[in-house]
Amino acid sequence: MNKTFIAFLFLGLTINILFAQSDSLAFQQKQTITTWSLAKHDAKLMWGSFKYVYSRPFQWDQDDIAIATGVVVGTAGLNILDERAKNYFLEQDEHVPGVVKEFGWYFGSPQNNYGVNGAIYLAGLFTKNKALRKTGILMISSASAAGLIQTISKNITGRARPNDGGKFTFKPFSKEGAYHSFPSGHTILSFTTFYALSKQFDNIWVKGAFIAGGMISPVSRLWEGAHWLTDVALSTALTVFVVDSIDKYLDREMSKDPLIQEKNRTKVSWHLKFSGNQIGLIGIF
Repeated sequence: MNKTFIAFLFLGLTINILFAQSDSLAFQQKQTITTWSLAKHDAKLMWGSFKYVYSRPFQWDQDDIAIATGVVVGTAGLNILDERAKNYFLEQDEHVPGVVKEFGWYFGSPQNNYGVNGAIYLAGLFTKNKALRKTGILMISSASAAGLIQTISKNITGRARPNDGGKFTFKPFSKEGAYHSFPSGHTILSFTTFYALSKQFDNIWVKGAFIAGGMISPVSRLWEGAHWLTDVALSTALTVFVVDSIDKYLDREMSKDPLIQEKNRTKVSWHLKFSGNQIGLIGIF
């Protein structure tokens, strides 16, 4: 059996167990809202999340601007280490287990990444599990929003990959894959998924495990000489910004979730009560 498939299967089982423990009551609630209407509602949330990311810079305060400036300056400073980092990671390549390389490549590929994200969302949709739905929406929206940014940036900058030129070699608007190094698409897709998952849990060890898993794909691209260190660093920072923004948006919007409204629509719950020499019918609302 393919080792990468086993890794994906293990990830899926782990996510399922963790969410089942945190939101098991959702499976016990009888909901009258249809799956189709819920899917349409979630599609609007995905589109709203997408738009929210691009509107955020216009709402930044001084602290946000300072953080963004720090990221840009830090990335520029990191450029000094690009050549040294390239040589170091290429030297480590032969010592890296094949299964790690496979996982890094396949999970950062769009078709595989969206497959995992979509499966998590559909599981939440058909079981009407809010936690799973939110996580799926967060991952799909974040990957799409950040993915569009990286696609445009790759074409505009035209930066050469480490194996195809120097760190200051650029061919803007080139259609050649050799000049699509900046930023790293594998980093964005992989870290988006794992970082989004990490935000759903309070346990620091669970968070750390997901974040560590998300870094496999970025580092694997350095081992293969497919990206510079600055490509990966800025892609990771972009991912954090996008996921945090959309997570905040979903927290606000999903407080008006139709499943919650449906639950609250029940007016009275009737119960028989026996106490002493009295028998009564009590309505709870």
